[in-house]
Amino acid sequence: MNAFLKELVTPGSIVQLATLASLIASVNFGVVGTYVVARRITYIAAAIAHSVLAGIGFAVFAQAHFGWEWCVPVLGAIVAAILSALTIGYVSLYLREREDTIISVVWAVGMSVGLLFLYYSPGFNGNLESFLVGSILYIAPADLWIMAALGIVVVVLCLFFYNPLLAVCFDEEFARLRGVNVPLYFMLLLVLTSLSVVLLVQLAGIILAIALIVLPAAAGLHVTSKIWHAMCVATVLAMIQSTLGIAWSYTVEIPAGPAIILLSAASYLGVFGWKWWQGLQRS
Repeated sequence: MNAFLKELVTPGSIVQLATLASLIASVNFGVVGTYVVARRITYIAAAIAHSVLAGIGFAVFAQAHFGWEWCVPVLGAIVAAILSALTIGYVSLYLREREDTIISVVWAVGMSVGLLFLYYSPGFNGNLESFLVGSILYIAPADLWIMAALGIVVVVLCLFFYNPLLAVCFDEEFARLRGVNVPLYFMLLLVLTSLSVVLLVQLAGIILAIALIVLPAAAGLHVTSKIWHAMCVATVLAMIQSTLGIAWSYTVEIPAGPAIILLSAASYLGVFGWKWWQGLQRS
């Protein structure tokens, strides 16, 4: 732990950059994650998370074949995530396709296309495992600025459109009667979720990303029924869990993503168990 604390206060160290990235992303976990859990669209978030591999794979492919050095994996991930969110939203809203069907299609096609792009990228030296389970300890300063910009955009939009997003999450019929454009705000929620997913993939990888957007928010909603209170609780929990997870992974040399997820799951189970015990005491 002493080694971790020493690295944490060392300017520009991998531990400091990773911790700053996790704290930035934690705000998104708390804010967007609460909307996602309240609206019950966690499987949509999971499909978006897996589909970003298509964008990452294309970015690597474009760099190898066309020399597009500007087409970095995080840019490909953003484009793929937004396209996946808009596709799922449009099909489920306007084409009357079963939502679970389009989610499965986007999930499977995104992963398959991404793997094919990576397979046909000559000289690809990247570690696929870093995309799948995260590589937060190897984040670059440029990635930190991108994460900060994405985080600010997402949080500002979530708070600016707080009331209509809240209405869409809890009572669509009432929202329609009040003149709220439900399809528009549902699509906005999916886009915000997609941008948050990109931050999650940076932190915990494609496979584990969905846990980070769900577990802190679910714990927050168990603690309080007020959405903005739940957002605050989820944000604080995510910050604590991610920081401790990075410390754990650095100390015992294990991947940071799984360490953070295990701590998040333990916190959620603890909150759930406490609420269950409180219910037994009152009955």
